[in-house]
Amino acid sequence: MAQLAQPCRPAPRDIDLKGSWSPRLWREIALIAVFYGAYTLVRLVIPHNESAAYVHAGQVMRLEHALGPNVELALNRALLRMPLLAKAANIFYATAHFLVTLTVLVWLYRRRPRQYRWLRTSLLLATAIALVGFWIYPLAPPRFLGGAGFVDPVTALHSFGLYSSPQAGSLTNQFAAMPSMHAGWAVWCAVAVIASTRRPLVRALATLYPIVTVTVIFSTANHYLLDAVAGITVMAFALFAGLILHLRENRSRPAKDHEVTNKTTIADSPGGQI
Repeated sequence: MAQLAQPCRPAPRDIDLKGSWSPRLWREIALIAVFYGAYTLVRLVIPHNESAAYVHAGQVMRLEHALGPNVELALNRALLRMPLLAKAANIFYATAHFLVTLTVLVWLYRRRPRQYRWLRTSLLLATAIALVGFWIYPLAPPRFLGGAGFVDPVTALHSFGLYSSPQAGSLTNQFAAMPSMHAGWAVWCAVAVIASTRRPLVRALATLYPIVTVTVIFSTANHYLLDAVAGITVMAFALFAGLILHLRENRSRPAKDHEVTNKTTIADSPGGQI
């Protein structure tokens, strides 16, 4: 007895699950551009309460003196004895903060889309929290405290820097120092790279970056030790929150992907129905 030919069913279609993790480029560019524009604008419109900023600077200095030696002043004096290094530190302070962070963001988006989502969220969250700190606790940076022995290396060496001219200084709020987002963003860059690659050299450079950044912000008299501690603490909280959201999304995604796969298999069956 001849066997009946079995109907030929097409193989179930593979679902590109990796593609579903990668955010659309235009949406990400718009999101980051709008957020950074709002961040810059809010920094500018925050009232420049100069008297409160100097009062808070005195509070921070007294607290640090009670806790131990003045690390910032020692580093500031050491840097000024090396003019070439001081000029390099001024350039680093003015540029690396933005360029390195942007480079890591682009690299994550292109090469590590799954990591990109939660790390991007963490960066935005920490920056938003920092705006609250800038608003409620304006703080004069150490370079404004000449009476305490600090010297601004940009002014002293006539060097390029973030605030090398009155025009440049007027484009930002120089009392927006607590918490230090130079320290916070540097830690974010290190965590992002270390979490996304296994290359020892790259990981070592990523670890070195926040150490160099913190040394620079102290030695150029732009931040206090407590600024850096606050910035790192804010970023640690934001990274934890972003990771929790990421893990929750991971737990819910397999069920959704399984449902999509089942629907695709059904649609490819004869008649499109079971």
